[in-house]
Amino acid sequence: QVQLVESGGGLVQAGGSLRLSCAASGRTFSTYVMGWFRQAPGKDREFVAVITWSGGNTYYADSVKGRFTISRDNAKNTVYLQMNSLKPEDTAVYYCVSDRTYGTESYEYDYWGQGTQVTVSS
Repeated sequence: QVQLVESGGGLVQAGGSLRLSCAASGRTFSTYVMGWFRQAPGKDREFVAVITWSGGNTYYADSVKGRFTISRDNAKNTVYLQMNSLKPEDTAVYYCVSDRTYGTESYEYDYWGQGTQVTVSS
Protein backbone atom coordinates (compact mmCIF):
# COMPACT_ATOMS: atom_id res chain seq x y z
CA GLN A 1 0.00 0.00 0.00
CA VAL A 2 1.16 3.48 -0.93
CA GLN A 3 -0.43 6.70 0.25
CA LEU A 4 -0.09 9.90 -1.77
CA VAL A 5 -0.88 13.39 -0.50
CA GLU A 6 -0.85 16.38 -2.84
CA SER A 7 -0.50 20.03 -1.91
CA GLY A 8 0.18 23.37 -3.56
CA GLY A 9 -2.90 23.91 -5.68
CA GLY A 10 -4.59 27.27 -5.86
CA LEU A 11 -5.73 30.18 -7.99
CA VAL A 12 -3.27 32.04 -10.21
CA GLN A 13 -3.44 34.44 -13.14
CA ALA A 14 -2.48 33.41 -16.66
CA GLY A 15 1.28 33.56 -17.08
CA GLY A 16 1.89 32.86 -13.42
CA SER A 17 3.57 29.94 -11.70
CA LEU A 18 2.63 27.30 -9.17
CA ARG A 19 4.44 24.35 -7.60
CA LEU A 20 2.65 21.15 -6.64
CA SER A 21 4.04 18.64 -4.17
CA CYS A 22 3.21 14.99 -3.58
CA ALA A 23 4.44 13.13 -0.52
CA ALA A 24 4.44 9.33 -0.63
CA SER A 25 4.27 7.06 2.38
CA GLY A 26 3.72 3.39 3.11
CA ARG A 27 5.38 0.68 1.01
CA THR A 28 7.29 3.15 -1.12
CA PHE A 29 10.07 0.64 -1.81
CA SER A 30 7.73 -0.96 -4.35
CA THR A 31 7.23 2.33 -6.22
CA TYR A 32 9.20 2.80 -9.42
CA VAL A 33 7.44 5.77 -11.03
CA MET A 34 5.55 8.77 -9.72
CA GLY A 35 3.85 11.53 -11.61
CA TRP A 36 0.80 13.59 -12.39
CA PHE A 37 -2.49 13.36 -14.24
CA ARG A 38 -5.10 16.09 -14.49
CA GLN A 39 -8.81 16.23 -15.15
CA ALA A 40 -10.85 19.23 -16.25
CA PRO A 41 -14.65 19.24 -15.81
CA GLY A 42 -16.34 17.09 -18.43
CA LYS A 43 -13.06 15.70 -19.76
CA ASP A 44 -11.08 12.49 -19.36
CA ARG A 45 -8.08 12.28 -17.12
CA GLU A 46 -5.01 13.43 -19.01
CA PHE A 47 -1.40 12.40 -18.60
CA VAL A 48 0.87 15.27 -17.54
CA ALA A 49 4.29 13.99 -16.47
CA VAL A 50 6.07 11.15 -14.68
CA ILE A 51 9.51 10.52 -13.24
CA THR A 52 11.25 7.24 -12.46
CA TRP A 53 12.27 7.01 -8.83
CA SER A 54 15.71 5.49 -9.17
CA GLY A 55 16.95 6.90 -12.46
CA GLY A 56 15.15 10.24 -12.52
CA ASN A 57 14.04 9.83 -16.13
CA THR A 58 11.23 12.22 -17.02
CA TYR A 59 8.38 12.06 -19.53
CA TYR A 60 6.02 14.90 -20.40
CA ALA A 61 2.82 15.41 -22.32
CA ASP A 62 3.34 17.58 -25.39
CA SER A 63 0.92 20.15 -24.02
CA VAL A 64 3.18 20.97 -21.05
CA LYS A 65 6.69 20.49 -22.45
CA GLY A 66 8.82 23.57 -21.90
CA ARG A 67 6.47 24.94 -19.24
CA PHE A 68 6.25 22.22 -16.56
CA THR A 69 9.12 20.49 -14.77
CA ILE A 70 8.81 17.34 -12.69
CA SER A 71 11.43 16.53 -10.07
CA ARG A 72 11.88 14.39 -6.99
CA ASP A 73 13.53 14.41 -3.58
CA ASN A 74 14.46 10.82 -2.81
CA ALA A 75 15.17 11.49 0.87
CA LYS A 76 11.69 12.95 1.39
CA ASN A 77 9.83 10.53 -0.91
CA THR A 78 8.35 13.59 -2.55
CA VAL A 79 7.78 14.63 -6.16
CA TYR A 80 7.20 18.16 -7.39
CA LEU A 81 5.59 19.71 -10.42
CA GLN A 82 6.81 23.20 -11.17
CA MET A 83 4.29 24.86 -13.48
CA ASN A 84 5.31 28.03 -15.29
CA SER A 85 3.59 30.16 -17.94
CA LEU A 86 0.24 28.82 -16.83
CA LYS A 87 -2.70 29.04 -19.22
CA PRO A 88 -6.45 28.93 -18.54
CA GLU A 89 -6.55 25.53 -20.25
CA ASP A 90 -4.30 24.19 -17.48
CA THR A 91 -7.22 24.54 -15.08
CA ALA A 92 -7.99 21.10 -13.67
CA VAL A 93 -7.78 18.85 -10.66
CA TYR A 94 -4.24 17.52 -10.54
CA TYR A 95 -3.70 13.99 -9.24
CA CYS A 96 -0.48 12.46 -8.01
CA VAL A 97 0.00 8.85 -9.18
CA SER A 98 2.37 5.99 -8.43
CA ASP A 99 3.03 2.51 -9.79
CA ARG A 100 5.75 -0.01 -10.61
CA THR A 101 5.93 0.77 -14.32
CA TYR A 102 5.67 3.78 -16.60
CA GLY A 103 2.50 4.48 -18.54
CA THR A 104 0.44 7.29 -20.03
CA GLU A 105 -3.04 5.86 -19.35
CA SER A 106 -4.88 6.38 -16.09
CA TYR A 107 -5.82 2.70 -15.69
CA GLU A 108 -2.14 1.76 -15.58
CA TYR A 109 -1.67 3.36 -12.15
CA ASP A 110 -2.66 1.64 -8.92
CA TYR A 111 -2.16 4.50 -6.48
CA TRP A 112 -3.77 7.93 -6.61
CA GLY A 113 -3.89 10.96 -4.38
CA GLN A 114 -7.14 12.78 -3.68
CA GLY A 115 -6.28 15.62 -6.05
CA THR A 116 -5.57 19.31 -5.74
CA GLN A 117 -7.39 22.04 -7.64
CA VAL A 118 -5.45 24.35 -9.95
CA THR A 119 -7.36 27.29 -11.39
CA VAL A 120 -5.81 29.70 -13.89
CA SER A 121 -7.74 32.90 -14.48
CA SER A 122 -7.63 34.89 -17.72
